[in-house]
Amino acid sequence: MSLTRRDMMLRAIAGKGTPWMPWAPRLDLWYLANQRAGTLPPEFRNATLRELVDAMDWCYHAIVPNFKDSRGPLDEIDRALGLYNLWMMPHRTILENVRRHVDRSGDVTRVRYETPLGTICTAALHDESMRQAGITISHITEYAIKSPADFPALGYIFENARVEANYGGYEEYAQQIGDRGVAAAFVSLAGSPMHLIVRELMPFDQFYYALYDAPDELTAFAEKIGGYWQRVMDVACRCNAPIIFIGANYDASTTYPPFFAQHIKPWLQRYAAECHAQGGDGKYLLTHVDGENTGLLDHYLDCQFDIADSICPSPMTKLTLRQVREKFAGKITIMGGLPSVSLLADSMSDREFDKFLDQFFTDLGDGTSHILGISDTTPPAAQWDRLVKVAKRARDFHPHEP
Repeated sequence: MSLTRRDMMLRAIAGKGTPWMPWAPRLDLWYLANQRAGTLPPEFRNATLRELVDAMDWCYHAIVPNFKDSRGPLDEIDRALGLYNLWMMPHRTILENVRRHVDRSGDVTRVRYETPLGTICTAALHDESMRQAGITISHITEYAIKSPADFPALGYIFENARVEANYGGYEEYAQQIGDRGVAAAFVSLAGSPMHLIVRELMPFDQFYYALYDAPDELTAFAEKIGGYWQRVMDVACRCNAPIIFIGANYDASTTYPPFFAQHIKPWLQRYAAECHAQGGDGKYLLTHVDGENTGLLDHYLDCQFDIADSICPSPMTKLTLRQVREKFAGKITIMGGLPSVSLLADSMSDREFDKFLDQFFTDLGDGTSHILGISDTTPPAAQWDRLVKVAKRARDFHPHEP
């Protein structure tokens, strides 16, 4: 029986044999940017991304969602709170006992939340330069928290956030992806309540000032978010999806190892345990680990999540692919691994790229527990012929045939 592309990815995640290395490059930003500019490869000028992937017989990277693929204006209204209600997500968040005022002015969306404990104001930007780059996630220009004085009002919002299932939306998304790849159920870009605060709710510097100056207040606020986080977990992990996606963009400087161990790891452990309890060996937790992972790999193993999406090795970070693979030793499946800069003509000449690929495929070792892709994503200026060349090398790579 022949294996589908989805079968190939699931077998790799389970540590089983595949006839060649699954190749699932993240192409969404590259596609949207080049479609807008009219610079897609000539044979794909009128093709959808799914049609392009089908024609090339590549696996479809259905992990990070298109944040502008909405079915109504409310789907991303609460983006500056780190909350999304995208149609394909496994859950939906309803803010209760809160009066919300929305002002859309050009590329900026401003939201005012009125609560019995105070008012919270946010603003998010999605402008033409972002659209030209294929970026679908908006940029926060006004953070919800200006000072610890905002903790009570924002805590009230999360305490009054109801979570309901949206399994039908995920099922429709999975049907659209079909056998091209594995559709992940997207939950959040934050891996924990405290990670949500530093990612989305406060400026980076102010967060760490508060962590030092007002640790008790900050911890109490995070605990209020934690109740909501648990409600999301209870719903999302029961979704009929093989992969649950929570958490993104850890880094040795911004989520340094002691911080990760104290404030992120416990929640990822809980999510991993819940996923495994719901689906046994056939349900996996994925987290997006793009960043400098020096000092974090042992913590990742402690988390017991199953898939490290977008591992980004040298020359973009300090760790080599070989070092990461040896540390994970098949306990965590890698998705990605190919540094995006290698696809840029101004970063590597063709000769340098060929030499890099030789070393890269050597560093893959036996190739088990790996779905090859681009870390973090395929840049708009990526050379199409290099993507094709990587795909051929992956197809010719037979380290663990069944």
